[in-house]
Amino acid sequence: MTTTPGDVDPALVDVAALGRWMDDQGLPRGEFGQFDPIPGGTQNVMLRVRRGGRRYVLRRPPRHLRPRSNDALVREMRVLAALASTPVPVPAVIAACADPGVLGGAVFYLMEDVDGFNATVELPEPHAGDPALRAAMGRSAARAAAVLGEIDHEALGLGDLGHPEGFLERQVGRWLRELDSYAALDGYPGPEIPGVGEVARWLERHRPPAARPGLVHGDFHLANLLFSRTGPEVAAVVDWEMVTVGDPLLDLGWLLATWPAQDGAPGSQRPSALAAAGGLATPDELVACYAEHSSRDLSAITWYRVLACFKLGIVLEGTHARACAGLAPVAVGDQLHAHTLALFAQARTLIR
Repeated sequence: MTTTPGDVDPALVDVAALGRWMDDQGLPRGEFGQFDPIPGGTQNVMLRVRRGGRRYVLRRPPRHLRPRSNDALVREMRVLAALASTPVPVPAVIAACADPGVLGGAVFYLMEDVDGFNATVELPEPHAGDPALRAAMGRSAARAAAVLGEIDHEALGLGDLGHPEGFLERQVGRWLRELDSYAALDGYPGPEIPGVGEVARWLERHRPPAARPGLVHGDFHLANLLFSRTGPEVAAVVDWEMVTVGDPLLDLGWLLATWPAQDGAPGSQRPSALAAAGGLATPDELVACYAEHSSRDLSAITWYRVLACFKLGIVLEGTHARACAGLAPVAVGDQLHAHTLALFAQARTLIR
């Protein structure tokens, strides 16, 4: 849906304040054109903005700010700026505002409008008619994850981004506490998720040894990838709000956990344009492609996939809990709760 500047919800974007800030950044002046919401995400807000003959994508935290929303976006801005000089495909940051006072409490930034498409939302030609091209898209996704995992974060000045020591050891307890914290949301009946304890115990018993730290996107799946309109390449990896320094194999596990199910094998049941078209790379092919571009030991990759199911399931349950409290759309909360159940079902299948 397209929105004129006068119809933009001021709780999301104060158009006049945004214009003054853009003037201060030396960006092209002029009247704003239309504000186009960009579909695909369920957390942060993205709008395509036109002004002064230039197009931007504005990204800000959700309408109902969570305790760490602004901090996560400030970290995202920093990482995108650092990665601009690397082989990792990321959108260029044009201007960033870490002052929450400009847009009524939310930080934000403007990035380039990448010429690419979200394969969960649309599948244009030639991709729609070429199964070989669709299979190559999966390999491109795995390759992008591998390239990120090989980046020297210390050389980029991101050594203080996270706490890699004990990263894997912290995961189960950290996310169980997150799940427990949802009880504070009024109206949430509590987690009704079969298998939480079973999966948590398996993860603790089978945890692999610590590996070389690296950058972890933290939410590496199809909806956070923009593909080239002319080939299978990943044009940009987006939505870096969960980025940290830890074990990069979690990104490959995340890609596998969210990859569309095929031929009755475990995988995501969420509908998407790419899943509907079929002809996708298999999980084994994704792992093999990652291995070609990585120096990391993939012998425990199933563990990382199960951890991704566990962590992502709990993250998505948070939106369900906020929906119960009136802080997110009920339909979105219900949809994500169903996805949480599917993720834990996938994890239980994998560990058995």
